[in-house]
Amino acid sequence: MKKSFFSKHRFTVIPALALTALLAGSIGYWSLSSGNTASKATPGSVQAMLDTVRATPQTWTDHPQDLSILVNDMRSNAIAGAVIGESAVYITTTTNNHYTVADPSGRVGDLVLRDYSNRGEALFPVATFAESAERSPVVDSLLTNLPTYLLLLLLLVPLAFRATNPFKVQRKGTNISFDDVVGAHEAKRALEDITTCLRNPEAFAALGARPPKGVLLTGQPGTGKTQLAKALATECNAHFIQVTGSDFSSMFFGVGIQKVKSLFRTARKKAPCIIFIDEIDGIGKRAEQSRSSDAEANRIINQFLTEMDGFDGSSGVLVLGATNFANSLDPALVREGRFDRTIAVGLPTLEDRIELFRLYAKKIQVEGDLDLEALSRNTVGLTPAAIAYIANHAALLAARENCTQVTMSHFVDAIETCRIGEQPTAFTPLSDAERTRIAVHEAGHALVAAALNTGRVEKVTILPRGQALGVTLVTPVEDKRLHLESELKARIQMLLAGRCAEQIYFHEVSSGASQDLQEASKLALSMVGSLGMGPKGSLISIQALRDAGIEYDANTSIADADELLHRLNDQCMALLQRLRPALDSITQGLLEHETIPGEDVMQALAAHGGSEAVKALNRALKAGPERAQNAAMSGWTLD
Repeated sequence: MKKSFFSKHRFTVIPALALTALLAGSIGYWSLSSGNTASKATPGSVQAMLDTVRATPQTWTDHPQDLSILVNDMRSNAIAGAVIGESAVYITTTTNNHYTVADPSGRVGDLVLRDYSNRGEALFPVATFAESAERSPVVDSLLTNLPTYLLLLLLLVPLAFRATNPFKVQRKGTNISFDDVVGAHEAKRALEDITTCLRNPEAFAALGARPPKGVLLTGQPGTGKTQLAKALATECNAHFIQVTGSDFSSMFFGVGIQKVKSLFRTARKKAPCIIFIDEIDGIGKRAEQSRSSDAEANRIINQFLTEMDGFDGSSGVLVLGATNFANSLDPALVREGRFDRTIAVGLPTLEDRIELFRLYAKKIQVEGDLDLEALSRNTVGLTPAAIAYIANHAALLAARENCTQVTMSHFVDAIETCRIGEQPTAFTPLSDAERTRIAVHEAGHALVAAALNTGRVEKVTILPRGQALGVTLVTPVEDKRLHLESELKARIQMLLAGRCAEQIYFHEVSSGASQDLQEASKLALSMVGSLGMGPKGSLISIQALRDAGIEYDANTSIADADELLHRLNDQCMALLQRLRPALDSITQGLLEHETIPGEDVMQALAAHGGSEAVKALNRALKAGPERAQNAAMSGWTLD
C-alpha cells in the first residue's frame, strides 16, 4: 500500500508546522506588546516627551543652546517640559521649539531641580533618564520573547540532527536477487560466504569463526557492482543502507564525522544490515595536514577506522564498498580486519553477453529472433551497462524511424554508436582534397589492422561519427586479460597507420592523427614504464619508484617511449609501402562508397599478398631492427 505524503514525511512536516506556528505567534505577540506600550503614553504628557526623546533625540540635539536661553525661558515661564539626561537637558517650549543644553557635569540639571524647590510649585513637567542604560527595541524584543526563542531552539535541534542523518534504510532486501544479475559468477561465489554469515551468524560464532566486517568490490565502471550489493541484501534478507563516499563531505566542520557515527549507529539498530558505500574512493586517503580541509578529511577517515574496529562481526553489520580506483583508498581502511575481502567484478563473457542481450530484448518489442551470438561477438569488452544502453538505443533508433518493432539492424547501428559515436545529422560538406586525405588515413588503419590481426575489421567509413571525421571500427576477436608484447606493438602500428598512409601519399601529415598519437603514446609509455617492454630492456617500474619515494627522471622513459614509437612507425611505413596496391584499392572503395565493410578490406589484403608482406617484415625484424629501418628508409621494400 502506497503511503501518503503526510505519513511519509510526518517527522519533518509536524515540527515544521509547529515551528511556523510558534514563529507567527511570537511576531504577533511582539507587535501587540509594542502597540500596547505605545498607547499608554498620553499625548502632551511628560511620558510622551520622554518616549519621543528616546526614539528621536536628534529633534533636540540638532538645536543646541547655552544656559542663558534656558534661564530666560524659565523666568518667563516659556518651558512646556524638560527631560534631564546624563549629559544634556532636553527642553520643549510652549511655542513647540526644541533644544538641548549641554550638561556633562550635571549642574544644569541641579539648577532646574533647585528652581523647582525654591518656587514650591510645579512650573512644567520634568523627567529624568539615563542614555547609557537605555536598551534598544531589538534587545527589548529579544528579552520579551526569550521563552519563545528557547522553544524554537529546542525544535531546531532535532531538525539539525535529522539533517546529519540523511540515510535511508531499505527494509529486508531490495527486490533484486542474484538471479537478476547476469554474469559476475566469480563475484557471486565469493559473496556466498557473506550470505551465510548474515543469515546465520550464530553458527559461525559457535565454530569460533569471525565473519567478515567489510567487502570491497572493484572493477570497471558499469560491471554491476551496485547491482551485486543490492542482490546481496535480498539474499541475506537484511536491511540495506546505500550511501556514497561524497555524502560525508560538508561545508560545516565536524558534520562529516557525525554522519559517520550516525550511519553505523543506524546500522547496528537495524541489524542484520548492509552498509553499501558506492564510490568509496571519495573518502580518499589521509594526508599531511597542510590545509584545514585535509584535517577534516583525515578525521572522517579516522572515524571510519574507529567505527569498523568498534563493532563485532557477529552483530550482523557488513560494510560493502565499491570503487573503480582501489589504489585511492587509505591502506589502513582496506587492511584485513576491516575490509576482509576484495572481490574483482570482471567484464561479462561471451555467454554472459548473450544472456544480457536476451534479458534486455524481453523488455522491448523485438521483431523475430535476434542473432544474440553475433551481437555478443561484436560487443567484446563492453560492460553490462553498455549492453543495456545498446538495447535502449536500438529501441530509440526504431522509434526514430517510426517502426513498430526493433530489428537486428537497429541493434547493429546501436553497437556502432556505442563504439564509434553518433552519426551527425548535419555537417559541413568536405572538399575533395579532405575526403581523399580522410580516405587514405582510414584505409591505412584498416589495412594494418587486418594485416597484423589486431582485431576484426567491422567497418570503415569516411563519414563523420562523433568528433571523428572518419572511423575504422575494429573489435576484439576474443575476451583477453593478458596481452602479449607483439599484440601491443601491433596495436600501436595500427594507430600510427593512418598518419603513415598520409605521409606515403602526400609526403605531409595532418592534424587528423592527434588522437591516434595520444593513444599510441599512452601504450608506449605503459610498455616502457610498467610492463618492461621498452627497446632497451629496462625492467624498472616507474610506479614502484614513486611508491618508494625515489626521485626519477622521466626524460629517460620519454626518450625510450619515443624510440619505441619511431621503430614501430618505420615498420608500419614499410608494411604499407609493400601493401601499396591494397591501400589504393581500399582508398578507392571509400571514395566511391564512403562506407565499406570489413570483408572488402580482407579481400584487398588477400588479393595483393598481405600475408607475404607480413612474413617479409618479420624476417627483416629477426635479422635486426636496423635492417627493417634501413629497408623502410630506402624504397620502402622488404625482400
